Amino acid sequence: MAQDIPRRKRSGGRAGNTRRSSPLVIQQMPWRLPENTDRPTEPLYPEGVQAIHDGAMRILEEIGIEFLNEESLEILKEAGCKVDGTNVRMGRDFVMEMVARAPASFTLTPRNLDRELVVGGRTMLFGNVSSPPNFWSLDTGKVPGTRAQCADLLKLTQYFNCIHFAGGYPVEPVDIHARDRHLDVLYDKLTLTDKVMHAYSLGRERVEDVMEMVRIAGQLSEEEFAAKPRMYTNINSTSPLKHDVPMIDGCLRLIRKGQAVVVTPFTLAGAMAPVTMAGAVAQSIAEALCAIALFQYVAPGCPCAIGTFTSNVDMKSGAPAFGTPEYMRATQMTGQMARFYGLPLRSSGVCAANVPDGQSMWETSNSLWAAVQSGTNMVYHAAGWLEGGLIASPEKFIMDCEVLQMIQRYFEPEICATGQDDIALDAIRDVGCSGHFFGVQHTQERYETAFYQPFLADWRNYEAWSLGGEFWTAERANRMYKDIIASFEEPPMDIAVRDELASFVERRKAEGGAPTDF
Repeated sequence: MAQDIPRRKRSGGRAGNTRRSSPLVIQQMPWRLPENTDRPTEPLYPEGVQAIHDGAMRILEEIGIEFLNEESLEILKEAGCKVDGTNVRMGRDFVMEMVARAPASFTLTPRNLDRELVVGGRTMLFGNVSSPPNFWSLDTGKVPGTRAQCADLLKLTQYFNCIHFAGGYPVEPVDIHARDRHLDVLYDKLTLTDKVMHAYSLGRERVEDVMEMVRIAGQLSEEEFAAKPRMYTNINSTSPLKHDVPMIDGCLRLIRKGQAVVVTPFTLAGAMAPVTMAGAVAQSIAEALCAIALFQYVAPGCPCAIGTFTSNVDMKSGAPAFGTPEYMRATQMTGQMARFYGLPLRSSGVCAANVPDGQSMWETSNSLWAAVQSGTNMVYHAAGWLEGGLIASPEKFIMDCEVLQMIQRYFEPEICATGQDDIALDAIRDVGCSGHFFGVQHTQERYETAFYQPFLADWRNYEAWSLGGEFWTAERANRMYKDIIASFEEPPMDIAVRDELASFVERRKAEGGAPTDF
């Protein structure tokens, strides 16, 4: 099996710091909605914000956006926009009036009411990897995704408290026909997890089916389902300057039933957007705001978030690059623009690396810390992403969750507390200029909770690590992944609800599922 994780001779023993407590496997941080306590990093001066805003508005006014969806063209024409074939130009006054209707924050309520999420403000939420067609583990190498592998990644999504929402398919199960895939995967998602659900906006049938399955799982009436956001979708514009048919269709269906929409242009500077970050961000803002304006015209006050997926390409090969300095700055810049428009922000935890190696972790960490710095509210692909989104990996998922827990710990206010006990003058006086702090009462009272305790990282010295088997990080993560899957317990669901979901899936399959051509 081809891979670049170095292998070493085994000398027995288990991985260090993998505390077993079956069925928990590890001691992890409790479920929480992290609050980002830092001031955002704002690389743009006020005149820079205005320049990008003006650039985005001029794109919408002078160049226009292609809307391929016929219904959206009729709606925008009714709204007074200039429609020429599929090209739509809209004035900045209209755009700003519509965007002002969008709430600055909203909630997402899954079937488990204890997992309700707040999207907006200082809250920072993490989601699983979504949509890669391939799977990679130390056991398989790179292979096409299957339903079983998708289910395993869903189990990791449910298991880890630092993962707040279940995004799209964590790996595409290509062993299921595309017409039925959404039905089987949503059944698995709703039975293996109790976290907030996502729907792909890929045509009427898929969106309507997912909404109905979420309604069934929550045992909600049609009125109860539509009364508040229970799920969400994320769409990408077809950069440059285009929105396609099925994604806009799906969003219109969702917002008319009170559900949430995230609009995330996929702008790669140098390929699908200008090579300059300011130009790429301005184009991204234009592509997002025109769709949000459409949705707010149709359903004033509907929950919308703006997403950023602005990075650069490798100008030698044309391949996407992630976790770069430019990616980080573009994320921070878009965070400033999101606050300017009063919209919640989505960004991503991404990398271009092909296996869970050092490159994968520095690129993903750069992406995740850019999310912190930008004031991101929803972090897509926060765990498990490889090869620019073409691979999902359980080892990478677990390695990323260690970073996510560190970020959550970083936010805890007690780290920066400055009370009398925190300054610890008595302890400093007792130790003086000799001795150490290990045995003093101040340390003894706090040592168990004073510092972050890793579940995957190995803090032993080289000799102890070598005696323990010389397991590299990805190898420890592989063992942990298998232990979690082996001990996984599904969240509770009434058998009658499960049967109703299964009956719905079988009926829709018999009816032909969803068309595979648009």
